Amino acid sequence: MKEESLHIARMLGECIHVCNYCFNACLDEEDMNMMTECIRLDKECVQVCSATLATIYPGSHLAQDMLALCKKACLACAEECSKYSHEHCQTCARVCRACATACEEFKQA
Repeated sequence: MKEESLHIARMLGECIHVCNYCFNACLDEEDMNMMTECIRLDKECVQVCSATLATIYPGSHLAQDMLALCKKACLACAEECSKYSHEHCQTCARVCRACATACEEFKQA
């Protein structure tokens, strides 16, 4: 597997992990109701990143479309998470931004 493919796979995996963590940590927050949009976007980001990870193989006809969607999902999640001071939200925002950048830069062979 090419180094570029390994990088995007690692970034997607890290984003999935961090968004899942943020999702669960938000559920434990004292005022969970104010975290509703963050929770929803964490979940969506996990789903889109997971689907994207499944499409980045040589010859995939959906990879570039999925990467564009993944970038959009990651940026939406990052924007929402950055509104909160919780460490898990700030970490999630940072990782989602990095994943969005990786999605934009990935060029499939």
